[in-house]
Amino acid sequence: MLGPSATGATARAKGSAALVCALMALSVLAGCSEKVDTKVMLPPPPPPGPKAIIKTRFGEMEMKFFPDLAPKHVENFIKLAKAGFYNGTIFHRVIPGFMIQGGDPNTKNSLRKETFGQGGPKDEKGNPILLKAEFSDTPHKRGIVSMARSSDPNSASSQFFIVVADSTFLDKQYTVFGQVTKGMEVADKIVDAPRDASDRPNNPTTIDKIVIRDAKPEEQGPTPK
Repeated sequence: MLGPSATGATARAKGSAALVCALMALSVLAGCSEKVDTKVMLPPPPPPGPKAIIKTRFGEMEMKFFPDLAPKHVENFIKLAKAGFYNGTIFHRVIPGFMIQGGDPNTKNSLRKETFGQGGPKDEKGNPILLKAEFSDTPHKRGIVSMARSSDPNSASSQFFIVVADSTFLDKQYTVFGQVTKGMEVADKIVDAPRDASDRPNNPTTIDKIVIRDAKPEEQGPTPK
């Protein structure tokens, strides 16, 4: 049996414990009443990438790039365009129901038709600058911009083609690096021009200039599947 002093201490201890428990309960209740911010902070959207505007006598074709599919080809095209490499070249090969092809510097000289389709940029030693293939699963649907090449998969340089009709038989054999987003009616006019037996147009369309500028947010879009 406890004496009077021990009994008082015990009572005070019990009282303190009860107070602590009450404070803890209030703390829990207060925490439950507070609103929890469940908003997820999303990262800001990536800045709009560049786009190209191909100017011709029939009008303009606007194209977006796919750096996620073919970063080296996109980089190469933009570099050449900014340097004025394509200005004055022609669409030297047109096949209705298929595609138009351009980007050959040899086509700036109309007296060298036998060399059309064979030209491209060269380094300081005169050696051709070639790109390794960056094939993907993206299909060659109408409006796709892809790189021309020889029988060697790693021989693309500056020449490109725009398909005017779905041409999925080219898939995984040529590097898709962009897509015309506006102005396909221009490509339709170019491809319908009278041509010779080698698919060279009698009155070829010249690429007056290719302008590279930043795309507006509304001009961005996903890579086609």
